[in-house]
Amino acid sequence: MSSNRPLDHLVLAVHDLDAAGAFYERLGFLVGARNRHPWGTENRIMQFDGAFLELITVGERAEIAPHHQGVFSFGAFVRDYLKAREGFVMLVLASSDVRADKVAFDKAGIGGFAPFYFARNAKKPDGSEVEVSFSLAFARDPLAPHCGFFVCEQHRPENFWNKAMQAHPNGASALAGVTMVAADPADHAEFLSAFTGIRAFSATSAGLRFETPRGIVECLSNAAFAFDFGIAVPSEGPRLSAFTIGVKDLASFEARLKAEAVAYLSHPNALIIPPHNVFGVVLRFVAA
Repeated sequence: MSSNRPLDHLVLAVHDLDAAGAFYERLGFLVGARNRHPWGTENRIMQFDGAFLELITVGERAEIAPHHQGVFSFGAFVRDYLKAREGFVMLVLASSDVRADKVAFDKAGIGGFAPFYFARNAKKPDGSEVEVSFSLAFARDPLAPHCGFFVCEQHRPENFWNKAMQAHPNGASALAGVTMVAADPADHAEFLSAFTGIRAFSATSAGLRFETPRGIVECLSNAAFAFDFGIAVPSEGPRLSAFTIGVKDLASFEARLKAEAVAYLSHPNALIIPPHNVFGVVLRFVAA
């Protein structure tokens, strides 16, 4: 998959994994059990059809490998991010051939990292364990040092995807898009085009828009983000700032937010949960 890479998952860094999981459960998501990575991080995930959200933290007494020349340390990137804030730390696209994508990233000048393979055990809803395994290829935007980017190839998808875990009580059915904020979105056009594999994208005074085979990747100016989301985010350099979830019935979801006493903003055709309520990320819900 050397072009037109779809959304795969979002890495959402939090200090308290269980507290974050409990909040997303209040929102009506099915949140999976805690998993451990061999490099020291721990996660819980929420699945959709073909994409997922990954809540992640650094495990207690974890031994985190440092970055090396040509080697991206996933654990170190999450650890260092959490020293400053919680939030949307990495954007991940799907790959069907990580080695080919690594070559493409190197050729475009956004790579330079060795592919990374790992496997871990995952718990099924019945409590049994199965192995899941992945290969990753990392990319880097030097103008966005606080944003992580990689592609992910699954080797045991039959052990990972679970339709039962995609039937969320809140009616959430899709990861519809992600939003990066930058002072000058045009600065990131070359990188995002190479990373997504999309050459024909929209570029306006508001920002950039890449329509992947599964979900939108956009980079907006601060003013455009405030207009589209009805809320401003700190001007702290390029950041992965928000993501959008499609739900089957927006009115029913709003009733759930009220019943759970979750603070939100009503914006045209959308419901917005501010970042101080969602561990540093803006969460937008729209009708699927």
